[in-house]
Amino acid sequence: MSALDAVRRRASWSRVTDDAPTREQLLPLVEAAGRVADHSSLRPWRLIELRGDDRLTLGAALAKADGDDKPSTKPMRAPLLLAVVASYRKSDKVPRWEQEAVASGVAHTLSLLLDEAGWGVIWRTGGLTRTKAVAEAHGLKKNEELLGWLYVGGKPDGKQPGRRKPVDADALLGAMPAASTKDDAPAKGDALKKASAPKKKKKDRASKRGSR
Repeated sequence: MSALDAVRRRASWSRVTDDAPTREQLLPLVEAAGRVADHSSLRPWRLIELRGDDRLTLGAALAKADGDDKPSTKPMRAPLLLAVVASYRKSDKVPRWEQEAVASGVAHTLSLLLDEAGWGVIWRTGGLTRTKAVAEAHGLKKNEELLGWLYVGGKPDGKQPGRRKPVDADALLGAMPAASTKDDAPAKGDALKKASAPKKKKKDRASKRGSR
């Protein structure tokens, strides 16, 4: 399958089975996903596996962040959650937003690779993603932020992934605005001369008054 085919067939799977890839199966996919464009090769990202009771820990953290007494059951929707973490590095050349873009690129590429390998994936976020309780549950450092989780599981037999609206590529692929031409230069020059002319006359009048 070509990269184009893999991208075109990708879709989010909101419901998955209890099957999940092993760590050994994940490692080569993570290695491949790490090949995304990365200015200065900072690798400002990492992933955290959540399996079994790890999901209960996340559910409790989500409830704490939301002020709820009951743990959230959302993390139980998939047997494997991969937390996507942006780990910002000190750099004079690579700003924070660019490093976050790298981490996002890794997550999206990994979702494509998992889908191609036969797994159902959906990238989930939400308003509680970057709360203190959730960050502490993941053991994040001061230079790190959570970008959400890849929910991973088996693709149910006979089920179809969520539908996506067609992309109007022609409307989204634009061009730079027309730049000013050389013919415009004289007109701008004339405008500047006109703007400065009155000031020059006032100066001449003042000098004449002074000589009387």
